[in-house]
Amino acid sequence: MLAISFDDYHPQARRLATVLQISHQKIFHHIFPDNESLIQVPIKLPEHVILIRSLDQQPNSKIIELLFSASALRKQGVKRITLVAPYLCYMRQDKENHPGEAVSQQVIGKLLADNFDDVITVDPHLHRISKLSQAIPIQNACAISAGKEIGQFLKNKLKTGILVGPDRESEQWVKEISSNIGFSYVIATKIRTGDKQVIVQIPQQNYSNQNIIIIDDMASTGRTMAHAAKKLLQAGARQVDAVVTHPLFCGDAEQTIKQSGVTNIWSTDSISHQTNAIPLAELLAKTIKEIC
Repeated sequence: MLAISFDDYHPQARRLATVLQISHQKIFHHIFPDNESLIQVPIKLPEHVILIRSLDQQPNSKIIELLFSASALRKQGVKRITLVAPYLCYMRQDKENHPGEAVSQQVIGKLLADNFDDVITVDPHLHRISKLSQAIPIQNACAISAGKEIGQFLKNKLKTGILVGPDRESEQWVKEISSNIGFSYVIATKIRTGDKQVIVQIPQQNYSNQNIIIIDDMASTGRTMAHAAKKLLQAGARQVDAVVTHPLFCGDAEQTIKQSGVTNIWSTDSISHQTNAIPLAELLAKTIKEIC
């Protein structure tokens, strides 16, 4: 096997290649003045290539560049392409909410299934489906959880605390982490009224003088975490920290979270960000070895 990646995810790809004990090379990537992309993959390739790229900021162009890469790899004789996309875009919309809407999950899922033999991602934002293969119709559509890695990180950082999931969708991750490290947990309720407008209600509980850790799979605008943190501090929490699997942090999201009173923000390295504290290389390598 050979690992290849783009510049925007190079450090994480190198770490993954090191854990797998395989070589790593870069894809040449050039943007023309009109924003079209030129992609050039390495030559003299093995039959199996691991293509590593997180699909966060500017996902539209990244998907096109993945398709260009897959085509070029096939022309170079590659028989099996394993896509490792720790953050996988367009997984949220799984139905037509209004007449005429495209169902992005189905469209992107088919594109990936048509071009890649395996797809590995971490904690995808799935709503009404339970398996990634329902969105990406291939045998090895692998959705893995970062819960164990996050739990171990928190256990090394804190002796005790209350885990808080900011909405019902977060319960699956919070519950897993709670069971791994023995911290208690509660789940808040959220009503979203716009892209940046949310109302968060925390459960009745004694938060006085407690260490609180808000856990979510992603932080985009940061408003959900910020509203939850304010409510928890008003309820008497001694300190509120935040852990996020996918640190999207669009616009002023990180600043908004910090201004709400959150002391520490920690994230996995699924997306490159200054808050990265939890590496995923070992987790991803384990999955690759299992399917290969």
